[in-house]
Amino acid sequence: MKVLVIGNGGREHAMCWKLSLSPKLTKLYAAPGNAGIAEVAECVDIAAKDQERLLQFCKKKAIDLVVVGPEAPLVEGIVDRFEKEKIKIFGPSKYAAQLEGSKVFSKEIMRKLSIPTAEFEVFDSADKAMDYVAKKGVPIVVKVDGLAGGKGVTVAQSKPKAMEAIHRDMVKKVFGKAGEKIVIEECLEGEEASVIAVTDGEAVRLLASSQDHKRIHEGDTGPNTGGMGAYSPAPVVTDELEKELLQKVFMPIVRQLKEEGHPFKGFLYAGIMVTLDGFRVLEFNVRLGDPEAQAILPRLKNDLLDVILATVEGNLSRVKLEWADETCVCVVIASHGYPETVEMGKKIAGISTAKENPDVHIFHAGTKIEGGRLVTAGGRVLNVVACARSMFEALSKTYSAVDKIFFDKMVYRKDIGHKAVRVMK
Repeated sequence: MKVLVIGNGGREHAMCWKLSLSPKLTKLYAAPGNAGIAEVAECVDIAAKDQERLLQFCKKKAIDLVVVGPEAPLVEGIVDRFEKEKIKIFGPSKYAAQLEGSKVFSKEIMRKLSIPTAEFEVFDSADKAMDYVAKKGVPIVVKVDGLAGGKGVTVAQSKPKAMEAIHRDMVKKVFGKAGEKIVIEECLEGEEASVIAVTDGEAVRLLASSQDHKRIHEGDTGPNTGGMGAYSPAPVVTDELEKELLQKVFMPIVRQLKEEGHPFKGFLYAGIMVTLDGFRVLEFNVRLGDPEAQAILPRLKNDLLDVILATVEGNLSRVKLEWADETCVCVVIASHGYPETVEMGKKIAGISTAKENPDVHIFHAGTKIEGGRLVTAGGRVLNVVACARSMFEALSKTYSAVDKIFFDKMVYRKDIGHKAVRVMK
């Protein structure tokens, strides 16, 4: 079977690696891919958003299955386009992808289905939004409606900070059309976790739980990023909570979209906050998380290609997901300056030494080959991953591998997984 994976990040490298293990696979392509993905797939120089060129490539190469990694192509309707051309593709339709593409759509469907979430209001006027904050007080959360690469959320601890976020989003339009509307919601206290399901529009299967680390610095300080690390499983997500999420969140969403004539097929991700009063859904994503995927996929015992095919073909009810009884930790190494302006072109050393331990995986994100050398080519550069029987052992293996890697001014958090360690104590 010939498969094309769309994307070029750490998530896509993890997906390509897992797909490459399938005995059903005959040829794996990635568009555009990266230097690490090139080790397991043939990289094609086509941007993830270039639907026309991707479509022509699939026809030329007689691709049997397309797997979409990032959210932007899904929100822009790549699944609808490819399905019209009778090309098998994994991911939700443009309509269903609004769960991630529009915070307003997402919050309103949660309100309709009585899914627990933070109290919120929607605004299309900066003045009215500022008046609301002035009356409501802080702390408060300001979110742009559309996609913003994980950077469109501001947790404001002061009114000036909230006003600054509203001005940035709606007046200066830093995120373009994504900020034409904003959601302002209550600031919840608790512990965050990521719970991701795969669904064919009827059957729903939960993946192993995980916890992301969004802030750039230790102790969850500094600006939000796309994610600086993750681990799986997340102790805060108990078996009881998983059952509750399945019944109160995932099944209602899947049923609702099917009733509306837009069945959801693909990965459905719920970012949750576990509070003293129970869980609240913070957001939905319509794809695997990044870096959550890097911590989840190494634990999956199933053939990923089998799971994806069953989803696309509507046979997921026949699949039972199985997981290795171990902990997996992912530490992201980023470029200096991330998540703002970053320095690129830095020579990367030590990866081969770090991978000498068979329990260690290095998933590339922002890398490329330049002049015969591996160099940095983005904000998040590498994902260092290790699995072990315990969190302590997994952390030790991961950070030992991180210590063997070097590029100038590289940045990483030294406290990934510490929340889980505290829970275990």
